[in-house]
Amino acid sequence: MSDPHGASPEGPAGVLLGIDVGEARVGLAASDALGLLAHPVDTLRRDHEGSTDLDRVADEVHERAAVTVVVGLPRSLDGQERVAAARAREYAERLQRRLEVPVRLWDERLTTVDAHRALHSSGVRGRDQRGVVDQAAAVLILQGALDARRAGRPVGSSLKARKPRGRRSRDPDAKDAT
Repeated sequence: MSDPHGASPEGPAGVLLGIDVGEARVGLAASDALGLLAHPVDTLRRDHEGSTDLDRVADEVHERAAVTVVVGLPRSLDGQERVAAARAREYAERLQRRLEVPVRLWDERLTTVDAHRALHSSGVRGRDQRGVVDQAAAVLILQGALDARRAGRPVGSSLKARKPRGRRSRDPDAKDAT
């Protein structure tokens, strides 16, 4: 539950940053100071070798005095984490090593599809979407997290929390600890 000063179980009120991680680009969004509304900030080129994109995100965190970073975790429709989710998780972990604020993961199933639809319906056509679709997806990711926080729900999950890849067969010789 939030207190009158805007604090929540997920941390203090303030600016949150949202990130949509792609193979070629990274969309960046930020909230207002009250943590109510998300807006687009930038689309960064992924720099797999020099990590200038991670540097730029860290700079935004410091410039905006962000209190949390929310990275979209693209799970498949059945909830499994596959290649894209593993890449986003790895990006979030690399980012967390650069920051003192928490980096959280947000289930972003179909966010990019929704961003394409929203851009199309607002008159942005095909090729023109390429430069802004990642920002739009980051806005959707961040707005979902902000809405959850306002409702008193967790802002995503910690980097340590992993969804099981599948059921593991139990060792029949193992004894219950209960």
